[in-house]
Amino acid sequence: MADIPGARPVPISHLTRAQDRLTFIYLEHCVVHRDANAITARDARGIVHIPAATLGALLLGPGTNVSQQAMVLLAESGSTAVWVGEHGVRYYAHGRTLTQSARLLERQAALVSNRNSRLQVARAMYAMRFPDEDTTGLNMQQLRGREGARVRRIYRNHAQRTGVTWERRDYDPTDFTGGTPINQALSAANTSLYGVVHAVIVALGCAPGLGFVHTGHSKSFVYDIADLYKTDISIPIAFDITAREVSDIGAETRRAVRDHMKDGAFLETCVRDIKTLLADQPDVIEYGPEAFEDPDIVMLWDDNGRTVAAGTAYEEDELS
Repeated sequence: MADIPGARPVPISHLTRAQDRLTFIYLEHCVVHRDANAITARDARGIVHIPAATLGALLLGPGTNVSQQAMVLLAESGSTAVWVGEHGVRYYAHGRTLTQSARLLERQAALVSNRNSRLQVARAMYAMRFPDEDTTGLNMQQLRGREGARVRRIYRNHAQRTGVTWERRDYDPTDFTGGTPINQALSAANTSLYGVVHAVIVALGCAPGLGFVHTGHSKSFVYDIADLYKTDISIPIAFDITAREVSDIGAETRRAVRDHMKDGAFLETCVRDIKTLLADQPDVIEYGPEAFEDPDIVMLWDDNGRTVAAGTAYEEDELS
């Protein structure tokens, strides 16, 4: 049989783990191409080389033209390509996962499909936000009430700290500039956070749409995980940027979020938190390419609780 044309994809075991990558890079008004194993961004000022293998998410803003080879490299590198609108809105695409195993995905689906286990995960998510409180016996209505009160208090505290006028979170997703400066900054910060969290979820092979608190949306799990970090990242950054009265509040906010995450600690935290929330034994379950010596193993599910090898023609009574 003739070889399949084109370069072979990079083995997953050779890719940089999700928690060791850059968080995101935002590009606009440039031509995005490929030079060997680097993504290039060219505009009137020159060319910048971006190492694709260590990139979590590439946000492609207005005025970007992307070559087919650049997209091939991003996909092979497990990097998430996100086409975004003028102010960093809307998610359109992603690359390959950084694992061939479905263990975390199957665990996520099992947990979200059972009412009791779904509530347990939701409680665990809220417990991460309320480290000094016992959420064991709280139902969803009580959890939402505590979260609402906490977020309102945090908004007020940052308003007092920065001197920014605050009334309420009020924005129109279709009209970014129609919001107040602080609401614009919050939208830009949250969108950047969502992009990075989405990249991590996809890299780990989980389903962005299977949420435990949020539901009914293709990015419900993204919103679940992002909510763990808003009070530490997007809210304080948004108030700080608004207090400075910058000319381009969206761009300045995105850069501030990027700078906050550039040391890589956020990616490690995000990967660890997802693994902890979904895994029975988070200390022993591995993730990423190092966990799978043979990524091409495919098994068949059997309703007696075991798995059997695929690629075999079984007799009718063979497994009885």
